[in-house]
Amino acid sequence: MSDERDEQRIVVGATGASGLPLLVQCLRIIREADGFRSCLIMSHGARTTLAWETGLGVDEVRALADEWYEPEEIGAGPASGSYRTAGMIVVPCSMKTLAGIHSGYAETLLLRAADVTIKEQRPLVLCARESPLSPIHLRNMQELSMIPGVRICPPMLTFYGNASTIEDMTYDVAARLLMPFGIEAPRYHRWNGLGE
Repeated sequence: MSDERDEQRIVVGATGASGLPLLVQCLRIIREADGFRSCLIMSHGARTTLAWETGLGVDEVRALADEWYEPEEIGAGPASGSYRTAGMIVVPCSMKTLAGIHSGYAETLLLRAADVTIKEQRPLVLCARESPLSPIHLRNMQELSMIPGVRICPPMLTFYGNASTIEDMTYDVAARLLMPFGIEAPRYHRWNGLGE
């Protein structure tokens, strides 16, 4: 096991949009990855959606993270660029949060951490969760996508891995969300091209 000082910290934000099983799977994959640790920030909306979509309690999800902060803790480590991280993922990312990140409206720790990630030019992965997308949503995403390091990654399903359960598909989506940080999830099915 890596020494804590040698591990790369990934800030993991979660909002109240649908998709909290993806958050849980991302935390599990980070926990299993050698050399990484997670720092969790859950909005109050995320806690409500968590109960509906997973049946898990907040404490059970916090136990999957290496450290966690309340969204009101605006002075916590992730609010500063000197707090070392490998970047940040927001999973799921509501359109409200995406708009806040787009405008630099750093009202909560989650929004401030994303703002810091952008200004420090670290990877920021936004698992944008909405359908259909309005022109406002698309404009915000398009403008954010032009910032170096920002990736807009809606939770798109793939079928080439022949996943047979929702859990398998959730794992594959979570694995792809974490690829920008250099994490290789062991059960992820990469596309290897068409067979002979």
